[in-house]
Amino acid sequence: SVPTGPLQQGCCAHPALPGAPTLHPLASSIPTHFHPPVPCPAGSVPGRGAEWTSWFNIDHPGGDGDYESLEAIRFYYRGRVCERPVAIQARTTEWELPEEVGEVVHVSPKKGFRCINKEQPQGKTCSNYHIRFLCPLGESWMEWGTWSPCSHSCGSAGTRVRRRSCKKTKKMPCTGRPTEVQKCPPSPCPGTSCPEHTLQGTVVSTTGSALPDAHIYLEGRPPVLLARSDAHGHFTVTGLCEGTATNISIHREGFAPGLASVVSNGSGVAVVHVRLQRLEKPYMVLHPKAKVRVAGQEVTFCCKASGTPVPKKYYWYHNGTLLERKVYRYGSRLVLRGLAPEQAGTYHCKASTEAGAIKSAPAPLTVLAQGQQSCKPEPEPSLVELPSECPQDATGSRYYNVGRCPPAPCASSLAKQSGCGADAGHCCGVRRMEMREIPCAGSVLPIKVVAECGCGPCAQPRVLVQGRVTAADTGEPLRFGQIFLGGKKVGFTGYKGSFTIEVPPDTQRLVARFVDQQQRFVDAVKVLPFNRRGGAVYQEVKMLRKKEPVDLDSSQSNAIPLGEASGREPVGELILPAGAFLRPSGEVFRGTVKASVTFLDPRDMATASTASSDLSFANTEGEIIPLRTYGMFTVDFREGETGAVLQTGPVEVRMDAGQVWMPEHLQKMKLWSLNPETGLWEEEGVLRPAGGSRGKREERTFLVGNLEIRERRLFNLDVPEDRRCFVKVRAYSNEKFNPYEQLEGVVISLINLEPQPGYPANPRAWGRFDSVVTGPNGACLPAFCDGQRPDAYSAYVTATLGGEELEAVASSPKLNPNAVGVSQPYLGKLGYRRLDHDDPNLKKTAFQINVAKPDPNNVDETNGPIYPYRSLEECEEAPVSANHLRFYRVEVDKYEYNVVPFKESDLTSWTGDYLSWWPNPQEFRACFIKVQIEGPQEYMVRSRNVGGSHPRTRGQLYGLRDTRSVRDMLLENTSGACVEFKCSGMLFDQSLVDRTLVSIIPQGSCHRTAVNSLLREYLNRHPPVAENNHTAAFTMLAPVDPLGHNYGIYTVTDQNPRLAKEIAIGRCFDGTSDGFSREMKADAGTAVTFTCQERPAGRESFFQRLLTAPAEALAEIRREMGTSEMPPGPTATRQTPSSRRRMGQIRGQP
Repeated sequence: SVPTGPLQQGCCAHPALPGAPTLHPLASSIPTHFHPPVPCPAGSVPGRGAEWTSWFNIDHPGGDGDYESLEAIRFYYRGRVCERPVAIQARTTEWELPEEVGEVVHVSPKKGFRCINKEQPQGKTCSNYHIRFLCPLGESWMEWGTWSPCSHSCGSAGTRVRRRSCKKTKKMPCTGRPTEVQKCPPSPCPGTSCPEHTLQGTVVSTTGSALPDAHIYLEGRPPVLLARSDAHGHFTVTGLCEGTATNISIHREGFAPGLASVVSNGSGVAVVHVRLQRLEKPYMVLHPKAKVRVAGQEVTFCCKASGTPVPKKYYWYHNGTLLERKVYRYGSRLVLRGLAPEQAGTYHCKASTEAGAIKSAPAPLTVLAQGQQSCKPEPEPSLVELPSECPQDATGSRYYNVGRCPPAPCASSLAKQSGCGADAGHCCGVRRMEMREIPCAGSVLPIKVVAECGCGPCAQPRVLVQGRVTAADTGEPLRFGQIFLGGKKVGFTGYKGSFTIEVPPDTQRLVARFVDQQQRFVDAVKVLPFNRRGGAVYQEVKMLRKKEPVDLDSSQSNAIPLGEASGREPVGELILPAGAFLRPSGEVFRGTVKASVTFLDPRDMATASTASSDLSFANTEGEIIPLRTYGMFTVDFREGETGAVLQTGPVEVRMDAGQVWMPEHLQKMKLWSLNPETGLWEEEGVLRPAGGSRGKREERTFLVGNLEIRERRLFNLDVPEDRRCFVKVRAYSNEKFNPYEQLEGVVISLINLEPQPGYPANPRAWGRFDSVVTGPNGACLPAFCDGQRPDAYSAYVTATLGGEELEAVASSPKLNPNAVGVSQPYLGKLGYRRLDHDDPNLKKTAFQINVAKPDPNNVDETNGPIYPYRSLEECEEAPVSANHLRFYRVEVDKYEYNVVPFKESDLTSWTGDYLSWWPNPQEFRACFIKVQIEGPQEYMVRSRNVGGSHPRTRGQLYGLRDTRSVRDMLLENTSGACVEFKCSGMLFDQSLVDRTLVSIIPQGSCHRTAVNSLLREYLNRHPPVAENNHTAAFTMLAPVDPLGHNYGIYTVTDQNPRLAKEIAIGRCFDGTSDGFSREMKADAGTAVTFTCQERPAGRESFFQRLLTAPAEALAEIRREMGTSEMPPGPTATRQTPSSRRRMGQIRGQP
């Protein structure tokens, strides 16, 4: 436990430490002298001297106080603190001791320092402290390992050994012995008097492959080594007497131990068959959730990790500080009872096994005071754009505040508090809406606004990932490929390579594996981004084609180059010694081997999209850390005649050190294999410098490592990289970059590049990639960075929404900091360049920057867009006024208006209302009609959508859509428009169908010249029919059925409204029901045709008459259509004057 009470003035000089530093009080600067020593606890320093570390200050005294935990310091400053500090010193940033400022603090060399505000004298709060530790000089022994099994199987006394490792310092090596030997008492042999009895066994992996050199022990105290398995996994033990019942354990490096009971059946021979599971690092499958509670209530946090062996040790942390297991009595559950306000903060768990550790995502806990509301009734501001003809006020602003309720969690009642179940919980949401009328040039525009927020059940929108899987080289789709989540098959790709994955609840990291059943492609393991707020994210998945196999003679030594392409020197080579190929039984294969080794070369920029996983691993503390790759390779070895899969014994991987352009990486290079279920890379071995060479390359130096190729077939040459930052990126709906027009659900992708020295625009290789989905406050992408050399790493950034590429801000002919979103001079240091900077013919959908780590002492670099890695929270919560990088959608004259506001990128903003454009938040149906316009220019086309047949909505406006027609490049004086309209169907109560009354009106002097005959026939067969006597418009009661391109109607249903619309627009442009195009084919799949011409001077078009005199224009339509063909109105409905005006007298709403 952590000792309490005031910190001693100074510590320490131990009698056994000649020359150890002493402490001396100073007023301001970091001390170089020390005051007389204060004794430390006896036996605290077993060495010949000690030295102080540098000072650390990782926390600030806001909130509950100042917490400088040793664990957190080790996270941020790896290797800067010894394994077992013996003393600690703390001072304020004003260089005062705690007793000098009258503060109570807690201190421990093992845990660090904390100062808690509530423990201070009345009226005082904690100062800001920095601390340092006293470390034994030159002595950095790790903890002793466990005792080995006894050296003798049985009969006579033997010995056992335990070891410890030394972390040498530059000043002197560790003193003492690295090993310790102890005698173990003799144990009786199992039935030595029965030599005729035998134990026979086999040790194999879970796939049936023989496991040589497994150690078989007789369970006991201590365990007794009985035998080792041979090359075929077999072992034999003699001397087991009949009737003897015993247990044996089987151990092999890299595998979880196995246990087996051995019982003789009376024949004198006992047989066991043991399957060992490969050690799998823990992986978190259930993360703790955010909770809100009232003081005095209780809360339960839950986490769960998988792995081999299954994790049983769990640790819980509050604000990064380990909670005492004895006090809280936790396992995978943490229960806190009688909550107090100071227990608010973040909680996370860590699971640990002999294979490694893994940390969960943090979960915030909010503790409210009695009577405090977790959901404020007053809505937050939320702006929507009004039609251009409807200014809100004297300033001419076209944005109206409709309000919103943030979907934050609410405090659960005592009766509804849940443990670890899938409880949806309660969230802040809309409790009441009001209808408002906005004056618009003498008319009114109806709009519903949020009047009151309150707590209710949380929305549970479906979360999906959709996309296509294609070959990286030819674009060939992966037809009917298998899709796995973890080890479970969840589906197949379609004929065109399409797929849909429903993201399981509580998923933090979605790892999917795509498998080609025809074995033409390398399995693609992808960490797919998804939108936690609901809906679908579209993702293009590229698969790497397997290299054609070559014939190898298994009796000869073989070398396969890694990355020898396009005249480049290979990155390395795979050395397969004679006799290395094995059958799964362990038998050495002799004959011809079909060997396919596919290398993914990061020197080729085109390969980045095909790389597996997200290049991350879990370190010893359980944190997921990024890797920088120098190449990946996958292997496929088969028997030449039968095609049976082969394994290998030890083989050698040699990497050309000359391909490593960052010298600091040479000492950190490792060999990794991919766990296909977790998507994390796991260490296989270290690549160490080795002189010498082979053949013609005698001048080259190699890094050499060894591995065995068994179950895993995908490997990686990587280094952990600790120079990390975050890059802030936002996406906008247009080039105006209004803060309230940000786009959510946009996939931002960042590829780390290693540029040529002096030529940051010309990358030498890529090293890592990441994808993040934008939320309401943009996205923060991890990236490698450097504080000394701004161009050591650069980043290539793109953005997509539903398969559509967004445009980056231009960098030429003149760089505009206000448009880019980053102020000077930091922008110049980043070297921002859009892809078309030097070549206007290149695409405008990507930019490249130097990832220059911000200088904390330079005020120009402390406001984004690059943030230090430990400042993720600052990046995620940065205001929109802070520096950030930008993308935007290129939409020419496109406008949408809904009477019931809804943000399509945030499905939680959906409100159940009869006038909602989208009546079902679980399924979104997008409908478009294709309009052909014959005329000399492009024209704006509006759809006006009102209730048509439902008694609750008849005559009431749902919304407006404006779309400018797009010119057909192959037809003269012809353009086409794909105009969205509100689909007919059930309203939100799912009780009655409404046939939406849709009016299509083009701008200009236009008249209708043709209507699709199939569409006209369909409408006639499904009455009532809306007459179209007015030739300047087309009106219909929208079809309920999804008709298709033969009718000029395009309907797509999806769980994401934006994706549904993008697919429908692509089909509409193409004029087909299954195609996709961004080039308008105006004469294909058209519903209605208008001919437009330049009107005589002084004559208004019908569209303009709707803007200037909407009541008369709409009355003209009604007169010409006649009332007899309109759907009958409800007899019980009584219209007020204001409701009659809302039906038609709205300027600009034809």
